[in-house]
Amino acid sequence: QVQLVESGGGSVQAGGSLRLSCAASGYTTNMGWLRQAPGKEREGVATIDVDGTTRYAPSVKGRFTISQDRAKNTLYLQMNSLKPEDTAMYYCAAGSGYGGTSYWITGVWQQYKYWGQGTQVTVAS
Repeated sequence: QVQLVESGGGSVQAGGSLRLSCAASGYTTNMGWLRQAPGKEREGVATIDVDGTTRYAPSVKGRFTISQDRAKNTLYLQMNSLKPEDTAMYYCAAGSGYGGTSYWITGVWQQYKYWGQGTQVTVAS
């Protein structure tokens, strides 16, 4: 069982920046960041495939950057120009190559088996 540990959330003013990190304890394939605001469904924010292909939700494209350090087994999400509507619990997710739950994110089915505990991001106006 792979564990994902997120860090880097917090409270910022609108226009500010935060960098989220997700450390994986074992082998993963595709990875992504999803978020869930109170009363709303979980939505995909950004994904990265095994070959390095990245995809972004239209609402964050141009502001957020997903990246990965395979040597450190760590996933990142750099969030710039934050808006109040970005306020949510952010989750790191990872696939294992088989099994998991499928999500339709930015026009592609992503299958994730492992989940982090979530890190809160709050953007004040």
